[in-house]
Amino acid sequence: MKNFPEFMKQSANRIATGSQATPGVEGYVFDGADGSQMAFWTCSETAPSAPHVHDFDEYMIVVQGCYTLDLVSREQ
Repeated sequence: MKNFPEFMKQSANRIATGSQATPGVEGYVFDGADGSQMAFWTCSETAPSAPHVHDFDEYMIVVQGCYTLDLVSREQ
């Protein structure tokens, strides 16, 4: 899959470059009526992400290519 379909790439859903944790990433976010959220990213280069945490669960699926993820547990 070279790209997500155009309907997923609406400008109103685009995640600002400054809000991305990884350089070279293009992202789009979709908010569900129940408060859930789904984001899609296309990575154009190999680069490390800035360390960051979320107050919610995060699931990742790689459609094409590979992704290395290092997890560090934080104390509650």
